[in-house]
Amino acid sequence: MEAIKNHTGLVYPLNRTNVDTDQIIPKQFLKRIERTGFGQFLFYHWRFDDEGNKRESFSLNDPKYEHASILIAGDNFGCGSSREHAPWSLMDFGFRVIIAPSFADIFYNNSFKNGLVPIKVDEEQVNKWLEQAAQSELTLTVDLEEKTITDNNNLQIAFDIPEYNRQNLLNGWDEIALTLQLEDKISKYEQTTL
Repeated sequence: MEAIKNHTGLVYPLNRTNVDTDQIIPKQFLKRIERTGFGQFLFYHWRFDDEGNKRESFSLNDPKYEHASILIAGDNFGCGSSREHAPWSLMDFGFRVIIAPSFADIFYNNSFKNGLVPIKVDEEQVNKWLEQAAQSELTLTVDLEEKTITDNNNLQIAFDIPEYNRQNLLNGWDEIALTLQLEDKISKYEQTTL
């Protein structure tokens, strides 16, 4: 997993609540066994019509958001069925940070495990940023070391994140990397029990 200490990126505003994992990545695209290649199917039924043509009415298809790497959404983002494909598709599309007032628990934990940074921010601030990003370009800087978000108007807010997950993101550790840190102890145990 790639370490992340801070990230500055363009914001894409998804002004919707209760975005579920089937809306993030529909079930018919879950047949791949690798973690890559899912980005093209992100928000598929919102982005494309029945013939596979881009819907001009869906804002993510607007070229001004082409390089967005921070998604801001409404309450309860990532609800629905449990699937790691949801954070995989967001990351493969280019998002590194998701900001919302709240997240579904499984999506929240799956995001951390895969290097996507989910940050809870109060609804009033989320709504301000959603409105600002819809009207003009909004850039945010997320600093995981300081646990702050700074916008391009120099407004800085603090956020909280579980320390275990923060350390894993800062160091680029996934569960395999954490296990490998104990390789010497595991080898010694295996030698004494064989």
